[in-house]
This record gives sequence, structure tokens and C-alpha cells, in this order.
Amino acid sequence: MDLLIAWLVTAISLLIIAQLPIGVEIDNFGKALVAAIVFGILNAVIKPILVVLTIPLTILTLGLFLFVVNAIVFGLAAALVQGFRLRYGFWSAIFGSVFLSIVNSLLLNIVKSAT
Repeated sequence: MDLLIAWLVTAISLLIIAQLPIGVEIDNFGKALVAAIVFGILNAVIKPILVVLTIPLTILTLGLFLFVVNAIVFGLAAALVQGFRLRYGFWSAIFGSVFLSIVNSLLLNIVKSAT
């Protein structure tokens, strides 16, 4: 049940950030659902590998390189899902991943406090 809620909240979060002027574009709710699944799978599989491979850069930048790792995962999801685009490339991925984290956290807190 928690996985289903997280999936729906992530899809809604993606639709919300698509309304911001940061260059993230999603065609419809169906595409947002697919993008949320792909994003979740990439976060579970690819992100840990990238984090381990970039430990020296992460330490050197005091953790700021994790923003780049998150943007890479966000960009990969956009590349894999038709109907999910990043108009300004890497910068849209950076801002999209940051705003997705913020909006997703806020919505998950609202949903968890309502249950």
C-alpha cells in the first residue's frame, strides 16, 4: 500500500513541477505514472551505483555532487519515458530533481498526516 501511495504521489509531484518554468514537460497523467515507475526503478538500481562510483567527488564537494547524481537519474528517466522531456537539458534535470524532492516530501507528509 505504501508503495502505491509513493508511486501516485511521485506522479502528482511530477505533474506539479511540470507547471513550473524550469523546463520539465510531461504530456499527461499517464506519462507521469510511467515516469514515476521508471524514476523509482532508476533510483533503486542506478543511483546507488553512481553514488558509490562518485564518492571521491562527493567528498571533495562536501556532498554537493549528489545534486548532479540526482540530476543524472532524473535525466535518464526523461530519456527513457516518451512524453517526459527536459527543455533545457541538464539544468532542467538539476532543477527538476531538486523540486521533485521538495514537492514529493511535502505531499508525502500531507498524505501520511491524513492517514
